[in-house]
Amino acid sequence: MPLTANDVDRFEASRPRLEAIAYRLLGSAVEAEDAVQETFLRWQSADVDRIEVPEAWLTKVLTNLCLNELTSARARRETYVGRWLPEPLLAGDPMLGPADTAEQRESVSYAVLTLMERLAPNERAVYVLREAFDYPHREIAEILDISEAASQQIFHRAKKHVADGKVRTEIDEAAARRIVEEFLAAATSGQTEPLVRLLTKDAISIGDGGGKVPARAKAFEGAVAVAKFLRGLLKPGEAKRTMFGGTIEVYAWTANGDPAVVAVVDGQVVGVMCLEVTAEGLAAFRNQVNPDKLERATALWAAVDHGEPLFEIF
Repeated sequence: MPLTANDVDRFEASRPRLEAIAYRLLGSAVEAEDAVQETFLRWQSADVDRIEVPEAWLTKVLTNLCLNELTSARARRETYVGRWLPEPLLAGDPMLGPADTAEQRESVSYAVLTLMERLAPNERAVYVLREAFDYPHREIAEILDISEAASQQIFHRAKKHVADGKVRTEIDEAAARRIVEEFLAAATSGQTEPLVRLLTKDAISIGDGGGKVPARAKAFEGAVAVAKFLRGLLKPGEAKRTMFGGTIEVYAWTANGDPAVVAVVDGQVVGVMCLEVTAEGLAAFRNQVNPDKLERATALWAAVDHGEPLFEIF
């Protein structure tokens, strides 16, 4: 039986939540959209009149689709060129989902999305549903076809794996941009020491170019090594202009709730650098330059008032 307009409206009302869940599970907006669309097709072919709780049914279908995708994604990432990092979402992207609690904000942070790559698919599902969307363990157990006790055990194990010993510092958007501005001022000062003072001793910098843009697969480690790399990265040069096809405009922004540097060439986002802030200083720089993972950021960038760049790299 074809869906009625009311059936379609019921699904569309759930779409924002489904997209937010799928993005946290997959770390990819493109794959999240595909999973939600496949969920709609399953909804379309189901006898919806017999579904007592549509939200629960849709969440179960989506989660299991994402679990299947995570399993195949792990195999694909074994052949991925260089370091794999999640697709960043710029401030204002509806796929970021709820941000009312500290747990919800942290669950979509770039640092935590990267750390969740350590988790087995079912651990990631339990962690996301519980931590970010406050599903009770009874409902999570029904979604994943496990016992409630197993859900609780998996959650505690997942939370322990995600915790990496660093306590993230919660900051608002204005403070995030000030941090980026301070970082960029130090990185372009021509000296290494001002930048080193902003970093933790064990700071790291990693990049994802997907084999399409040069990005070092092995992380730079330690404040001095990271500072030297970042100074060189932000230094003007003809090679950068040639690589990206023009003058690079640099903005202070936020991505996934974290301070971020956004690099733009002729309206196209060519790089997003997410900064991890701790009480001890800047602990990590995760640089996404794979053009396939920046298309959504470019579309959003065109729709927002981003003002003037802080500076340009010629």
